[in-house]
Amino acid sequence: MIQHYGLIALFAGAGIEGETVVVAGGLLAHKGLFSLPGAMAAAAAGSFVADQIFFSLGRYFRDKPWVRRARAKPIFERALGLLERYPIGFIFAFRFIYGFRTISPIAIGTTKVSTKLFVVINLVAAIVWGIVFTGIGYLFGHSFEKLIERFLPDKHAILIVGCVIVVVAVLLGLWHWWRGRRTQAA
Repeated sequence: MIQHYGLIALFAGAGIEGETVVVAGGLLAHKGLFSLPGAMAAAAAGSFVADQIFFSLGRYFRDKPWVRRARAKPIFERALGLLERYPIGFIFAFRFIYGFRTISPIAIGTTKVSTKLFVVINLVAAIVWGIVFTGIGYLFGHSFEKLIERFLPDKHAILIVGCVIVVVAVLLGLWHWWRGRRTQAA
């Protein structure tokens, strides 16, 4: 199943979740479940498409209430400040800066940065990002396998730990979502 749908999942995960999924994609490429170039391309494409969508949302829906709420957040103003000081550098680097990954393309979309400029820089940055983070997963694949074998020699234990990680991630996501909705309602 991973061999058939893994690259599609990597494409989607790169845009939605980011580095964690892409590093995992590199680990899976190391295991031979799909090719390293394919994993890098899927990661870069997913990141590029997601950031283009977020940029377009900022550009075409800047007056909608949900964009106005995003604009009220301090991180939005910090993104705009960095964009003003380092326009090209920030457009290239925002995906590498913790906390700026999703809000930045929306913020950039609300400015006068041309779509053409954003597309070009976003494409180059997405390719670099995809190569770097997939490469990290691939390069550390052997070490990761040895670590897992040492601490979890039983394959069932690996499955149980994986399920626990997924459940915890889903619960954390739901908690953040619920907390955000409660804050907005107040």
